[in-house]
Amino acid sequence: MTILLTILHIIVSVALIAIVLLQSGKGAEMGASFGAGGSQSVFGATGGTTFLSKLTTGAATIFMLTSLVLAYLSGQPGTSSIMSSKVPAKPAAPAQPTQPRPMAPPVQSTPVQGAPAPAAPAK
Repeated sequence: MTILLTILHIIVSVALIAIVLLQSGKGAEMGASFGAGGSQSVFGATGGTTFLSKLTTGAATIFMLTSLVLAYLSGQPGTSSIMSSKVPAKPAAPAQPTQPRPMAPPVQSTPVQGAPAPAAPAK
């Protein structure tokens, strides 16, 4: 079912893009919205809805519904597994606790030959 919904979702999204690109721009009719010219028409200042605008509304509704259903289905736990035929192995014995290692004593540095020895503290 998820595959069918995904295919439908992709088809509707491509159709929605095509429908929106086929429509003409509304910028030229902006003056009618503010009461100029065609505001006396029967369907108001913007006029009646065209077939493409109704098709856009339908495609957008289907797109939103498939988006919601796919999001819901992706949140559900899976019912099958590719590992269901495998028999679980015996649990491994718990690891023995290890004893902490004692810290190594600090390494004493030896003077390098040819280097001056450190001065003795003055009394």
